[in-house]
Amino acid sequence: QVQLVESGGGLVQAGGSLRLSCVASGRTLTMYVLGWLRQAPGKERERVAAITWSEGITHYADSAKGRFTISRDSTKNTMYLYMNNLKPEDTAVYYCASKPRGEADFSSWGQGIQVTVSS
Repeated sequence: QVQLVESGGGLVQAGGSLRLSCVASGRTLTMYVLGWLRQAPGKERERVAAITWSEGITHYADSAKGRFTISRDSTKNTMYLYMNNLKPEDTAVYYCASKPRGEADFSSWGQGIQVTVSS
């Protein structure tokens, strides 16, 4: 199982930027997809962005396109989410997650990290 630890959340004003990091361990990630998901109070968990570890192929939710960038550094086993032009509706707990390629659902999760965007 992959262990995942997030960092980098916090409080930011609308229009500001944050970078989230996720350090992965416990497995060779070659055949994995890693992603960022978020859950706001009273809302369902939402997939924000995902990346294939080997090729770096990315996918974004419509809400993230043009503002967020997902990337990974294989030498550090670390995934990032760069968030720009943040909006109050981006306020949520953000989770790093992983799944073997070909599986529909993420199966390993980080503890989650709070991102709060003030208006």
